[in-house]
Amino acid sequence: MILFLAMLLDAAFGEPRAIWDRIPHPAVLMGSVVGGLDLRLNAGRHRRAKGVAALAMMVLGAYALGHAIALIPDFGLLEGILAAILLAQKSLVDHVRSVADALRISLTEGRRTVAMIVGRDTAAMNEAAVSRAAIESAAENLSDGVIAPAFWFLIGGLPLMLVYKITNTADSMIGHRTPRHEEFGWASARFDDLLNLIPARLTALLIAVSHGHINARPILRDAPLHRSPNAGWPEAAMAVVLNIALSGPRAYHGVMSDFPWVWPEGRRDAGPHDVDAACRALWRAWAMMLALVAVVALI
Repeated sequence: MILFLAMLLDAAFGEPRAIWDRIPHPAVLMGSVVGGLDLRLNAGRHRRAKGVAALAMMVLGAYALGHAIALIPDFGLLEGILAAILLAQKSLVDHVRSVADALRISLTEGRRTVAMIVGRDTAAMNEAAVSRAAIESAAENLSDGVIAPAFWFLIGGLPLMLVYKITNTADSMIGHRTPRHEEFGWASARFDDLLNLIPARLTALLIAVSHGHINARPILRDAPLHRSPNAGWPEAAMAVVLNIALSGPRAYHGVMSDFPWVWPEGRRDAGPHDVDAACRALWRAWAMMLALVAVVALI
């Protein structure tokens, strides 16, 4: 029941700027921990081993913190508030919807806004590419920012939720195949893949079923084509229910990569109305997850 209330709190209030402009958000604190370990340990020889040690410190620290919080009086109330803070449904929808709103002003505004939520090059994007990028971000972050942390809370309460969040933060910061992080971030990237294995597929199921889509074959066919072992699942489901071809070629740091299309049968003329449809899909999947949490609580 705590998670049920946390999901409602997050959906209602999101991330109030009046609070987070005054105190650091937990995600910012986690980022500081990851950045500090990267600065201190990521040098010299045996970088992969040092990365394993860094991940172990983060995971054990997060798990211990979760248990320490449980010792605080009125833990249930605090646990619910912290869980709500660590979910990101409303903020995700707001960020994705802002791309649609920006595109309705101009393509330049759309490019500028989508650049805030994706890592690919945006300067040469047309309207369809901007819209696809926003939709892909919506699908992937529904899994990473909402379903996965909720799933791990169901499994092990606040301690496992914190373990997931610190691992996901580490993956986003040091889990890239760059000369600096290829070795040091290897453990964080692999552990993040493991922790997202079930949630990513659950997210795909929630998106599909909440839209009455029961034919799993196109999702099973296209999800493994994605460059990520997990992100392809929610993206494939979102592509099918919206009938939009996603993924495909895109540029990073000036280099064009010819990634395969997910749901290539779908339309390639996506626009702001499709981004709006993706936002509605986020809420439908969220509502189904909320219902699932309620059933688990009752059981």
